[in-house]
Amino acid sequence: MNETLVTVVGNVATPPDFREAANGAAVSRFRLAATVRRWDRERAEWTDAYTSFYTVWAWRALAANVVGSVTVGEPLIVQGKLRIQEQEREGKRWLSADIDALSIGHDLARGTSAFRRVSPAAAQAVTPVATPVATPVPTRASAERDVAGAAPSL
Repeated sequence: MNETLVTVVGNVATPPDFREAANGAAVSRFRLAATVRRWDRERAEWTDAYTSFYTVWAWRALAANVVGSVTVGEPLIVQGKLRIQEQEREGKRWLSADIDALSIGHDLARGTSAFRRVSPAAAQAVTPVATPVATPVPTRASAERDVAGAAPSL
């Protein structure tokens, strides 16, 4: 299989959303904002250029750990499989960039973090620290359609 693996460094733009799929697998999603910075020679300082937004999907134990560890504004490093999807809404075509996360961690170049190991039994239980969303996601496809209905940028 030829899948596009990416590593994206950015800031959490939305609170992680936790759900349980119909098959019992935990799923979490959040938006990640990655802003390009450029050196401005005239001002002799770094300036922000454009921002790209990604929807990050985490599954199973990673989903529960994300909900218990990540809040809006925190700097993260996300590694996963990139999926670009084309959608049409209200007569307009949209592209969305999703990342199926394989690993997620805080960017320690911008702050500190304290790691707490989760016991294997707790990881299998997949009980998030935060309150889960009441409506379950029946399938992965419907979860993706749910994101498609959201605004394309924050």
